[in-house]
Amino acid sequence: MIKRDAAVTLVFVNSLFIFSLFCVLISTANAQVSVIRAGKLIDPDSGTVLTGETILIRNGKVEAVGSNLTIPAGAKVIDLTNMTVLPGLIDCHTHLADGAHDTEPMDQFKKTAARIALESVPNARAMLESGFTSVRDVGTYRALGDIALRDAIQRGDIVGPHMFVAGAYVTISGGAGAATGLAPDISLPWDLHYGEANGPWEVRKVIRQLANDGADHIKILSSGAVLTHGSNPNSQEFTPEELHAAVDEASHFGLRVEAHAHSPEGIKNAIRAGVASVEHATMIDDEGIALAKQHGTYLDMDIYDEECIQEAGKNGSMPKDFLEHDAKLGQIQRDNFRKAVAADVKMSFGTDAGVCSYGTSGKQFAFMVQYGMTPMQAIQAATSNAADLLGHSSEVGSIKPGKFADIIAVTGDPLTDIRLLENVQFVMKEGRIYKQ
Repeated sequence: MIKRDAAVTLVFVNSLFIFSLFCVLISTANAQVSVIRAGKLIDPDSGTVLTGETILIRNGKVEAVGSNLTIPAGAKVIDLTNMTVLPGLIDCHTHLADGAHDTEPMDQFKKTAARIALESVPNARAMLESGFTSVRDVGTYRALGDIALRDAIQRGDIVGPHMFVAGAYVTISGGAGAATGLAPDISLPWDLHYGEANGPWEVRKVIRQLANDGADHIKILSSGAVLTHGSNPNSQEFTPEELHAAVDEASHFGLRVEAHAHSPEGIKNAIRAGVASVEHATMIDDEGIALAKQHGTYLDMDIYDEECIQEAGKNGSMPKDFLEHDAKLGQIQRDNFRKAVAADVKMSFGTDAGVCSYGTSGKQFAFMVQYGMTPMQAIQAATSNAADLLGHSSEVGSIKPGKFADIIAVTGDPLTDIRLLENVQFVMKEGRIYKQ
């Protein structure tokens, strides 16, 4: 009886082994393999253009790139030989989780958190389908909504780009990132004042909480803002001591800090504190440009959205005080962008998406070229430079083995006509085609 039981057990084990091996073989045979035949291939890492390249993609990642690759049997072949192929674009300054496109922050008080979250779903799709396969989302009025959006995309619940999120604005009370405009005797819910901090230890406390709640980076506001009621873009808000505390505390969790700053001193305070990037950098002066170059700080300058602010002013949908804040700043920012490019400061691509309609970020490329960049530099700002700023160059920013198969294509040559990137015709993220 014992021998019979042992024999039965042995047969069962052998059968289980054979079945497991069969499953592995089937899984390997069904591994997602595709091949892209590219006409031209832009490599932002080297700043060169390759021709006749083939890209082998397996399970969402680039496995090989070359001109003489062997195509695996059964691979799906995607013919882009009449197109220019680029890595997926990266917008380093977006606000996808703020709900429907709106120029009035007070409207946030008229909506539930659930409504804002649902309104944000099409924002994510619009960004991806416009060719931006990754975004650095730099804050939302409703704290942690961006984390939920990021996680829903990662789970496959909804369609969108890779999101690297801030969780909330770190701002002084009543500051550039605060929900302002209500009477002082009205108490805000927790998610509308989550990031308020006054003093170095409060700043550290907020950053510790953000790290615990899943933020990928920290957004701190070093000056007043244009699109905030009761704010002044010429002002300094956090002190140098508070900014240093933010960068130091974030570093303990492996997080980088970006600083919103319009004013010259707000910009320089942030650079000296060690932030990874300065957002807007509108009124940066010569000393600020020199400091940015010395410290290796990225400038993330949204020089296109002035068009949307002024257009909203003409049709009456932009609050009067915002237009007063913005007076003359658009041209100042563009002139300073030109100076920064000439000084060879590190530059990334950021549009403040949400000021302009979601899915229109590609329109900024032409302005970057108009104000001093070559087309290749503008593309690098939105690919290899942006990936470096994110700290994710091993995953995104170029089409190289081991990286995500985040790939876009346009008909024609964007190095000749940069506006072609306003209408991306092919979009792939992690090997899956979202637009063709």
